[in-house]
Amino acid sequence: MQVVTISFFRYNNWASRLEAFSQMARGRFALKNVPGLEFFKLLGTGSDAGFNPKPNVDVNAILCVWPDMATAKKGLKDSITHRTLRDHSCETYTIYLTPISAKGLWSGVEPLRVTEKPDESGKMAVLTRATVKLPIALKFWAEVPQIQSLVAEHPNCAFHIGMAEVPWVQQVTFSLWNNKREMTTFAHGDCPHGRAVKHVREGNWFKEELYARFNILEEEGSWEDGSPLKRLDAPTPAPEPMAQPTTNRTAPNKSKAPKKAKETA
Repeated sequence: MQVVTISFFRYNNWASRLEAFSQMARGRFALKNVPGLEFFKLLGTGSDAGFNPKPNVDVNAILCVWPDMATAKKGLKDSITHRTLRDHSCETYTIYLTPISAKGLWSGVEPLRVTEKPDESGKMAVLTRATVKLPIALKFWAEVPQIQSLVAEHPNCAFHIGMAEVPWVQQVTFSLWNNKREMTTFAHGDCPHGRAVKHVREGNWFKEELYARFNILEEEGSWEDGSPLKRLDAPTPAPEPMAQPTTNRTAPNKSKAPKKAKETA
């Protein structure tokens, strides 16, 4: 079973930020020598949960693809790049995943092998990656703010972040969902994200793209002082009751006493 890990690192001082910046440049050479590592990407993030082209110097990430869980665990423990970033961070979080669907290329290759069936509970992780054509970049980013706010407020999305290999043009999004139907509706329905996807298809905005879904295996560490996976188990808020229509009619004058209002639970 192929295992994908995404490790996030948060920094709270300039010495750590500078070391992280250095590792983003040097780490690619060290990671090439990690036994069993099949594919990797060092990723920066943007402001506002990553969905802003302005770089966020406080957070970065490393995505790795491994042949199995044992190799992933040992690789993350022994990797000098991961160890250095862990030592300089104030918070770290790693999530372990396995692909259940994958379509497209990343840097000209197909890094993911699908061997598993979807989790019966419907919980899943979703990753999208695209290289935006440079003349289209402004149109692409014009779609982002409204989509970002909708993702942040969605009751079935427990975690979301935007990342980038190259700011503005090589974008990655990652999110955790506790409901497959809601995720699909958000991604492709008649809503801002669904309409943005339609614009992408009609305008041929991307030079290269990859879409993948994953079963969630486990997590290590914390993010924002908590567990993103525990948020998946939180109950989904019930929809707001519809307001009853009001009329301008005047109630007829009756001699009977008004009925006592029913108590609500």
